Amino acid sequence: MIIDKKEIILKNGQKILLKSATEKDAESLCHHRYITSSESYFMARYPEEISLDVEGMKEKLVTIEKDEKDFTVTAFLDGKIIGDAGVTKIRNHIKYRHRAYFGISILKEYCNKGLGKYILDIALEQAKRNGFEQVELGVFEDNLRAINLYEKCGFKKVGIQPRAFKLKDGIYRDEVQMVYIFN
Repeated sequence: MIIDKKEIILKNGQKILLKSATEKDAESLCHHRYITSSESYFMARYPEEISLDVEGMKEKLVTIEKDEKDFTVTAFLDGKIIGDAGVTKIRNHIKYRHRAYFGISILKEYCNKGLGKYILDIALEQAKRNGFEQVELGVFEDNLRAINLYEKCGFKKVGIQPRAFKLKDGIYRDEVQMVYIFN
């Protein structure tokens, strides 16, 4: 689905447009994912694992656009993608339809400026309108800034997946599993 466009102002005064990514944004979105995966090990993939298949990304974005419940919230500064998030069904099975998964990536230079909170607030509001009853996410145990944001927005820690991530240097990181339940 396509969300309503919204203009916001970051703490530093920059005007940002939040909207759904569309197929014309496919190349920029591939590049954004590559860069954010290069900037931090907190992302699920290393840069070399990011698909730069623009046609494949176009297909994914068209599929999301046509979906009744899944959506993206993408942040643009002067036409450049600086942040991206997605809310997707856990599964299409009846027993899972009330659950959604949330993922987000923000360019390092735009962290700590309020963008993550804006994106998360819009994503939660839209997820509720779409009929989801809860939104789930996983976060590196040592990504304290992200965990703090999620808790501030109402997410609760519900578990730990030990050794969920194994970095290239052989070090393991646990994953904190969190959930936001709509009342």
